[in-house]
Amino acid sequence: MKLKQAVVGTAMLAGMTTAAYAQSAGSFTISTGWFHLAPQSSSQPLRVTSIGGSPTNIVEANTGATLSSADTIGITAAYFVTDHIATELVVGYPPSFDLNGTGSLERFGKMGQAKQWSPTLLFKYYFNAPTAAFRPYLGIGVSRIWFTDEKITNGTFEANVLHGPTSVTTDSSWEPVFNAGFSYSFNQHWFAGVSVSYLPLNTTAKLNTQARTPVGTLNVQSQTKIKLNPIVTYVNIGYRF
Repeated sequence: MKLKQAVVGTAMLAGMTTAAYAQSAGSFTISTGWFHLAPQSSSQPLRVTSIGGSPTNIVEANTGATLSSADTIGITAAYFVTDHIATELVVGYPPSFDLNGTGSLERFGKMGQAKQWSPTLLFKYYFNAPTAAFRPYLGIGVSRIWFTDEKITNGTFEANVLHGPTSVTTDSSWEPVFNAGFSYSFNQHWFAGVSVSYLPLNTTAKLNTQARTPVGTLNVQSQTKIKLNPIVTYVNIGYRF
C-alpha cells in the first residue's frame, strides 16, 4: 500500500512540475519590458544633389553624423508552433534618436532628431525541454523600419551650413534581425527574459533646403547615407496562457 502511494505521489509531483514550466506546442505568451537601442552608427559625407533644380554632385568633405542611444518600452506576443519553435511579434513605442555631428560638424553637437518605428516578426528556436525553467533560444526574423518627425533642431547648423530652412525625409526598408536570449519561468504562468538583437540597418536622409544665396532663395537638395546597425537589448517580464 505504501509503495502504491509513493508511486502515485511521484507521478503527481512529476505532473505538477511539468505544468509549472511548460512552454509547449500551443502555448501563447505576452510580455512587456524595456528596450535599449545602441546604434553602431556612422555616415557618408553630406552630398549636394541639386541646386535650383539643376543636378549636382558636390561632396562636403569631412562631414558626418552619428545617432545617440535610445530607450523605450515594448510588447511581445509569441505562439509556440512546436515544443521548440515559436513565432513572436515585437512592437514598441517609437524611440527618439538624436543626430550628432562628426568631423567638421562636431562643433554643432546635436543637429536633429527622428523617431524610429520597427515592428518585428521573429522565428525562435528554444533549447532544453519544454518543462525546463531555463530555456535559451536563437532567433531570426524581419523588421519593417521607417522614421517619423524627422527635423533639424539646431538653428546655427541650419543657418551656417545649410543656409536656410530645411525639411528632412528618410527611406523606409525591410531589414533582417538576428536574435539570441533566454527565458526563465517562475511558475506555470509567469516568466522573465533577456534578449539581444542586431539589425544591419542603413537609411538615406534627404534634406530639402530653401537656401538664401547672393542670387536669391534657391531650392537645394542634399543627402547622406547613415549606417545605424543597432544592438537592441530587451529585458522583459511575461505571462503564459
